[in-house]
Amino acid sequence: MMIWIFLGTLFLFLLFGVPVAISMLISAIAMMLVLGMFDTQIVAENLINGANSFALMAIPFFILTGEIMNVGGVSKRIVDFASALVGHIRGGLGYVAIIAGVIFAGISGSAVADTAALGAILIPMMVANRYNKILSTGLIGSVGIIGTVIPPSIPMILFGVISGVSITKLFMSGIVPGFLMAASLMVVWYFVSKRSDVKTLPKTTAKEKWKAFVNAFWALLLPLLIIVGLRGGVFTPTEAGVVAAVYALIISFCYRELKLSDLPKIIVETAKTTGVVMFLASTAMVSAYVITVAQVPAELGNLLGGLMENPTLLLLTIMLLLFLVGCVMDLTPAILIFTPVFLPLVQQAGIDPIYFGLLMVINLSIGLITPPVGTVLYVGCGISKISIIEMSKGILPFLLAELLVLLLLVLFPEIVTVPLEGR
Repeated sequence: MMIWIFLGTLFLFLLFGVPVAISMLISAIAMMLVLGMFDTQIVAENLINGANSFALMAIPFFILTGEIMNVGGVSKRIVDFASALVGHIRGGLGYVAIIAGVIFAGISGSAVADTAALGAILIPMMVANRYNKILSTGLIGSVGIIGTVIPPSIPMILFGVISGVSITKLFMSGIVPGFLMAASLMVVWYFVSKRSDVKTLPKTTAKEKWKAFVNAFWALLLPLLIIVGLRGGVFTPTEAGVVAAVYALIISFCYRELKLSDLPKIIVETAKTTGVVMFLASTAMVSAYVITVAQVPAELGNLLGGLMENPTLLLLTIMLLLFLVGCVMDLTPAILIFTPVFLPLVQQAGIDPIYFGLLMVINLSIGLITPPVGTVLYVGCGISKISIIEMSKGILPFLLAELLVLLLLVLFPEIVTVPLEGR
């Protein structure tokens, strides 16, 4: 019964346009009232504890890194390097988008930031070279969500904080699946671009390729620095965020594209985004506390009791439920709300929480490119000046490819678990 009170209250207030964080808090209070345990001190303590986390400090630093990257010329140099490598082949700008998107993913950890940066640079270039605007925008939106899978990933930090599992291991779990998603997009783009009459960029000489590499070298070093540092245990995810932000700031000043006058705006934008995420994390902690006390996972376990003996079937069922959630709810609140609901269930079934966390992040990230609420869809629409219906059509083949990757990860968990052995 408690699960229906929680979800019913949550979605009722969301339908009335109440902000997600407030809706979560009201849902938690509603459960507390039904249980006869409402206490303002409990609410206040959990609100404070929700934001009082060392791991959460990584989020503002990675957000700051993404803001600096976009203003400081880092994005453009990465795109120029990818263009020098593959811009001359048929459909080359699509491959440029995928390669640059993977590199961006290793810097910012945000799908929206990556989509905005890629789209602003590449969509005008693709349209000018006779690429289909709708399909091109769909590709870039699909590439953007890889930013939440390859480390550093802001959604994985949130999952790690709520679940208590190692954020470093979560980061490492996303590397192989992230590259698989990129490979699947390349395959789909190959067949899509074969039917298009597009212009190709002039083939660059070895000297021009080397020059593009030198210009982008310090930018390309940033994702490598983060991954090697985390993998080698040199720094924690929070320390990695600090290192990334300072490094991005230094190279942006070295590129002479970031001015001191840009910093106040960058800091304000970072503070706005961080404030939203932190408040969501605080209210999610209240919900998680009440969900645990009300034994919602046990109630859900009774509903799905017949699947507990078959972990694969249980995962497929949860993935379907999460996909539907992702269609109507943004990524961050969905992770904060449903992690404490589903995690005890999958642990009871013997499923690795790191593996489940990765699947959950990928699934809800795909929700960013599904109507009607997909945030990345609206970013793409804004950049390309196309309708949400056109954007949804353009993204469909790439959406199906990424869903296929998710299905493969569910059916063959070794793709994730084997590379993590020894960590």
